[in-house]
Amino acid sequence: MSNSQYETYGTTGTAGTTGAVGPSYEDYEPSAGHGYPDFPESSDAPVYPDTYEPAYEAYEAYVPESDLPTEPLLPRQAAPEGAAPRPGGRAEARRAARRRRTGERPDPLRRLLPQALVVAFLAGGTSAFVANDKAIELSVDGKPRTLHTFADDVTELLADEGVDVGAHDVVAPAPGTALASGDEVAVHYGRPVSLTLDGQRRQVWTTAHTVDGALRQIGVRAEGAYLSTSRSQRIGRAGLALDVRTERTVTIMADGRARTIRTNAASVREALDEAGITLHGQDTTSVAPGSFPRDGQTVTVMRVTGTKEVREEPIPFAVERSRDSSLFRGTEVVERAGQPGVRRVTYLLRTVNGVKQKPRRVKSEVVREPRAQVVKVGTKPLPTSVGGADHLDWSGLAACESGGRPGAVDPSGTYGGLYQFDTRTWQGLGGAGRPQDAPAAEQTFRAKKLYVRRGASPWPHCGARLRG
Repeated sequence: MSNSQYETYGTTGTAGTTGAVGPSYEDYEPSAGHGYPDFPESSDAPVYPDTYEPAYEAYEAYVPESDLPTEPLLPRQAAPEGAAPRPGGRAEARRAARRRRTGERPDPLRRLLPQALVVAFLAGGTSAFVANDKAIELSVDGKPRTLHTFADDVTELLADEGVDVGAHDVVAPAPGTALASGDEVAVHYGRPVSLTLDGQRRQVWTTAHTVDGALRQIGVRAEGAYLSTSRSQRIGRAGLALDVRTERTVTIMADGRARTIRTNAASVREALDEAGITLHGQDTTSVAPGSFPRDGQTVTVMRVTGTKEVREEPIPFAVERSRDSSLFRGTEVVERAGQPGVRRVTYLLRTVNGVKQKPRRVKSEVVREPRAQVVKVGTKPLPTSVGGADHLDWSGLAACESGGRPGAVDPSGTYGGLYQFDTRTWQGLGGAGRPQDAPAAEQTFRAKKLYVRRGASPWPHCGARLRG
């Protein structure tokens, strides 16, 4: 069978020609004697049968053998004179069968409509499928790749591709931005940098891949600066530690002159070395030598000379008092004299830039401990009466000797009190300490006892006042 969709078949089953196909030679039988087909008698002109059929109908026009008449076919004979025309024969049977089949077959347009709908649906779906597919260039940490995606925005694209971003990562365009075919999406991961800048430590984040890029991104002026690592050093996702010391101007005052230098030193001591200044012995600086030199700072070098001096200093003794009922009230007797101790103290005497400083005590040790003084304090009530002396004018005597002042002392310091006792006489009468320190009543009592012993002779100038 031919593959052409425009082939038709005759009664013999042989293929016809391409195009509009008419009936086979068997569809029209030749008339007797001239070999042309018979035409209906009612026609004035030859009438040709309608031979156009679509290809798919032409194929169906083939009549199987089952539809043909069952009586045997005889050779074609001429009809007897005056006989009625015989029916169309086998060709007519085929045409009837074809007409029967055509009546049963549905309308070709009605049959083609569902197929057309399916084709249209598939074509529309394919168009929508193609329209939603986008060609996107995705660059992750500097590694680009082109991919096709149905994601609507940047967030969905990153989720589909398994790209996780954090708070310190940068996405351009921003997450949530709608996507169109041909767009470019870049993801830059943040990297932690433990930065010590001019002595100040802090944690910063950068999306740069190298130290040089990080410094530019952070805004650090690196010209003339000291870097703890090379500028081309790559920064991994884990980050790195970076020490940066920028160039600074420092003025150093030493030995009467000023030196101004540009330095990226890590300490004042390093800056002194760069300026050619050396510290000797006790020399120091106005700021700690290990401190970080700041831009515009002035550092003064102090030349120090010093000596040590040892001094012995007394340690005061303590006084221990105890009550004694055998002594009159107001009477104190030193039972054991106190003794001061001795302390040996070492002082540092310094001269800074030629100026003497206040001595500074650097060491102290006790050479001898002090010994406390023991004093007995009388608690016995003091008598006021002395037989043979109570009737005398003691107030007149006191006024003459001391002006009536219990604490009076003569210019030589030998005599004191109301009655100008010397210390030896006072203590011989039972008094304690100095007479001028005792109460007035005790002084009068001791004076009466002295009068009983020696009369008015102890007061050669004022003794007459006792008689009034």
